[in-house]
Amino acid sequence: MSEESNAAERRRWNDEYWASVWPKREQLTSAVTEILLSHADLTPGQNVFEIGSGGGTATMAAGRLLGPTGRVVAADISTPLVDFARRRAGEAGLHNISFVVADAQHDVIEGGPFDAVISQFGVMFFDEPEAAFANIRAQVSRGGRLAFACWQQVDRNPWFVGPALVGLVPPPPAPAPGKSVTGPFSFSDPQRVLTILGASGWKAVERAPYERTVNVDRAAIVDDGQLAFLGVSEESLPAARQAVDAHLARLRSGDGRIDAPLAFQIFTATA
Repeated sequence: MSEESNAAERRRWNDEYWASVWPKREQLTSAVTEILLSHADLTPGQNVFEIGSGGGTATMAAGRLLGPTGRVVAADISTPLVDFARRRAGEAGLHNISFVVADAQHDVIEGGPFDAVISQFGVMFFDEPEAAFANIRAQVSRGGRLAFACWQQVDRNPWFVGPALVGLVPPPPAPAPGKSVTGPFSFSDPQRVLTILGASGWKAVERAPYERTVNVDRAAIVDDGQLAFLGVSEESLPAARQAVDAHLARLRSGDGRIDAPLAFQIFTATA
């Protein structure tokens, strides 16, 4: 991986904290897997590349669709998450998927060219998105398909606690010259995504918006570890907990869990 590529995101995602709590977070992200794969239109025997594979739930689902003659090569910038996903796949007995620590923004992934590319909330963290999608397209066979999930606007995702923590966490640093803002909602503007994909050479770009509500544990959204990781000081922790509780109060279900409305979108394109 280039030392200049996604440096801040590589530091963040390689923290052991993320891998330790990842199964909790998947209560949100795995809610879209079936929809994403339906748009990817995978068929048995294909060679597929996945970007930002996290804990590997979408990877394993894709591997099952592809069958024994197909293959998924899944890349993530997080060594702890790749290790976790490898253990999961091994326990599941899936032998047609592999995981690599790599940055899809610049790296050439072994095993190409690929018939299709998928990503479940993994493409919003490129700090040079046009370069990233051009690099990805160069590794896909002519006519190959791209399908990825990303969030819609933050105000349509009230489960996200970021707005409640304003003033309690340090503001994000401005991107360096030539770099783009990264983060979970950096691809929320459809026009921006269409512009990026078009500029990087993808064709026949389409968008499909979705809304789903999932019932999850509060810890799937936030816990004290995440508050500390986001930069909440020990002195501010009580105030942060209170702000988060107030923010999530309207989403709390009768059993104390959270009914989280998810607004996401699936983009597809052709190489």
